[in-house]
Amino acid sequence: MLVIESLRSGYTAIDVLKDISLTVPDRAIVGLLGANGAGKTALLRAISGLNTVRGGRICFGDRDLTGATTDVMVRHGVIQVPQGRLLFGPMSVRENLELGAYLERDAAVTAKRLQHVFSLFPILAERQTQAAAYLSGGEQQMLAIARALMASPRLLLLDEPSLGLAPKTFDTIIEKVREINREGASILIAEQNARKVLRFADHCYVLENGAIAFDGAGAELERDARIEKTYLGANV
Repeated sequence: MLVIESLRSGYTAIDVLKDISLTVPDRAIVGLLGANGAGKTALLRAISGLNTVRGGRICFGDRDLTGATTDVMVRHGVIQVPQGRLLFGPMSVRENLELGAYLERDAAVTAKRLQHVFSLFPILAERQTQAAAYLSGGEQQMLAIARALMASPRLLLLDEPSLGLAPKTFDTIIEKVREINREGASILIAEQNARKVLRFADHCYVLENGAIAFDGAGAELERDARIEKTYLGANV
């Protein structure tokens, strides 16, 4: 599905990411772990076409999409849920969702996708006429994910979905992510909350200072002393 080789990228002329290589297999859930500032968001932005790629390759499926613009990535099914949600607050829940399907010209297809996200997140159906700004934090995160689903993603990029959420609310989000994965989408989730990601990800990569320090199966890394010492002592 997604193959990244020796990627270098950053926000300015300075590379934040240094020779990153990773793979997200078809229909897999892959975790991207690391402390604040490790480069998780920079990597997702590079994949999405938001940050300039200055070296290496990004391949998706059978295509080399290195340096592709954001709209090209979206057309190929790579959809990002950004950190902080970035919803259109004054607009209604339904309007935010409809914007997620802006590339789809068939009204019947858009309507079908809308019903699908309403079935996945029933609270959004109940609140579809309400302004997004007045949703709770958990509901806003559900809306951000649902908006991404309106674009029918093949690969869903999640950037810190636990941000500002209570643990039980994040557990609910995780279950929805599992369901989305079972429906066929691959998942790359960037998180500081290592323990919960390790419990449901097939494979995880650990970023430190813009480079991959180590990686492995989620179940194996949960027992790894390096993870225990660096991350699990603070995250429950």
